[in-house]
Amino acid sequence: MKTVSKLALAAVFATGVSGMALVAPAVAKDKKEEAKPGLKLSPEVIKAGQVAQTAIAAKDFATAEPAVAQIEAAVKTDDDKYIAAAMRYDIEQQKLAVAQAANPNAPVNETVLAKPLDALIASPSTPAADRGRYAYRRGALAFNGKQYPQALQYFNKAKELGFNDPNLSLQIVKAKMESGDVAGATADLDATIAAQSAGGQKADEQLYRYAIAKSYQAKLKPQTLTWLKKWVTAYPTSKNWRDTIVLVGIQNNPLVPMDETQKIDMFRLMRATKSLADQTDYLQYADSVNRRGLPSEAQAVVKEGLATGKIPASNAMAKSLVADTTTAIRNDGPVAALEKRSEAAPNGKLAASTGDVYLGQDNYAKAVTMYRLALSKGGVVADDVNLHLGIALAKSGDKAGAAAAFGAITSSPRAETAGLWTTWMAAPAV
Repeated sequence: MKTVSKLALAAVFATGVSGMALVAPAVAKDKKEEAKPGLKLSPEVIKAGQVAQTAIAAKDFATAEPAVAQIEAAVKTDDDKYIAAAMRYDIEQQKLAVAQAANPNAPVNETVLAKPLDALIASPSTPAADRGRYAYRRGALAFNGKQYPQALQYFNKAKELGFNDPNLSLQIVKAKMESGDVAGATADLDATIAAQSAGGQKADEQLYRYAIAKSYQAKLKPQTLTWLKKWVTAYPTSKNWRDTIVLVGIQNNPLVPMDETQKIDMFRLMRATKSLADQTDYLQYADSVNRRGLPSEAQAVVKEGLATGKIPASNAMAKSLVADTTTAIRNDGPVAALEKRSEAAPNGKLAASTGDVYLGQDNYAKAVTMYRLALSKGGVVADDVNLHLGIALAKSGDKAGAAAAFGAITSSPRAETAGLWTTWMAAPAV
């Protein structure tokens, strides 16, 4: 046997989880180096290895291929097998790189890398510092081949072997997700984001979108709602708020089924988050509240849409709503009369309705008084009144009072709506 120095196999990762280049160990060049402790290789392996390494470096695959095959045929020891696997991996990786450079749009078949990688991971001659890298690369290979359970095993092995890469935790999440363990994967992702935040790094927005999409596809409503709220807390843009509100309660087949009356409070949240996007949003909102006897709120919404230019001045429906609500407001007369009647009423229904009128007029103090009167008199759906009480308190700036009102709600869909309003109170201003 001859001895060569044991050089670590260098694993350099390109963008993503694929594209690793391997540099195989150099063979001995002189007797002094041969005396160093290290790999003990068969003479046939050393001889063929010298030819293979030079040819691979020159991308002379016609010469390198038979030399690598000679190494594989001549192996006798674990060290021989290690060199054979390293050379096989190196030549196949180089072939793929050359082919991809020649035709970047052609599909890449990386399956030829699996066997040498498995051998490198298993070999007792592989330096400990490299084994984790190979496990990670093998996991990436399985993931790219949509072998997700296998990919998860290799990624976890890489972690166990001490491999440290910023993408590893996310790759474990993705492999677990694609393997069907959506709940477990999102829990891991949550921990990853928390760790990033603790380190002063803001998690990429795409991680939130990924968790939302996967939870939604798996029909995991609580997890989807949780991730939506985390998303708009971390990235509270008007667009993100609108997407969240539409997904939860406005679109066809929403996450949380709501009737038209219940959707009004979602439109109110759109208005609070400045996420009413176009004339459809404004007019649907205004028409809904107008048909439920709240002309002041309907008119305010239409005029706001006109002022922002999101409702064209020529829009016939907008003109009709302004005219109709002006007449209704005049006919309804002062709200103060409703207050007196509410106080004398046998139950809280009129007080709750009067609170809604004040809420639509942005008179939050009066609205709060009426809602509390309604709750004290009874005869109302407490969750409905508490939701509107919470909205009035939130918009008046009383976050503690609003949180208490929202927290008292237990039934769906009011509880989910309250959860979004609570998130809005805690999120940075849009």
